[in-house]
Amino acid sequence: MIPMSERTIALVTGANKGIGYEIAAGLGALGWSVGVGARDDRRREDAVVRLRASGVDAFGVPLDVTDDASASAAARLIEERAGHLDVLVNNAGIAGGMPQDPTRVDPDTIRTVVETNVIGVVRVTNAMLPLLRRSASPRIVNMSSSVGSLTRQAGAAAEQTAGPVAAAYSPSKTFLNAVTLQYARELSGTNILINLGCPGYVATDLNGFRGVRTPEQGAAIAVKLATLPDGGPTGQFFDDAGVVPW
Repeated sequence: MIPMSERTIALVTGANKGIGYEIAAGLGALGWSVGVGARDDRRREDAVVRLRASGVDAFGVPLDVTDDASASAAARLIEERAGHLDVLVNNAGIAGGMPQDPTRVDPDTIRTVVETNVIGVVRVTNAMLPLLRRSASPRIVNMSSSVGSLTRQAGAAAEQTAGPVAAAYSPSKTFLNAVTLQYARELSGTNILINLGCPGYVATDLNGFRGVRTPEQGAAIAVKLATLPDGGPTGQFFDDAGVVPW
């Protein structure tokens, strides 16, 4: 058996269900050891049991991305278990509820969504960076959305391609895109590749299961970006078809 210190270790946040679960399954199918990050104890452990039953070397990571102490504890758990981290997939996210018309939205809704979808990514990424720096080929994948593309939001076909007016969720993904680009600038010259993945319109509880893609299909872009070769792209935004316009 390969020692844990020599195995490829991944952490997926929000991995107890939906796209996150399928990302964990996809990375586990590669023979990786995958941390299932989730704040709900029962759902997290249920996901670990199901993944293990399918042959994945999964382990639970209690993680609330909105809490500093939780992120630090998650990093300690991974350090004690493996001593390093090869891949971080920041998948956890919330929609914030609808409607979100900017003239009527509660500012607290915007704060709550940004706290999870943006600040949560920064919090977890920074907690995990010391472990990622110990990897030979570290990768960070931030799960974004096509609704975070300003080009698509402002385009003539926005009604068909950019989703409903959403003053909290859509701008949170635009904010995440911008923050990811700043990470890429700072980490330029290192071996850390950080990119954004768009899963497409996936049927999950985030959208009331109205999406047209399966969670497994939505997870494919994250698996692809998690397995980029050394020297691959960084600071870019991708979906299954290629580069997504900013």
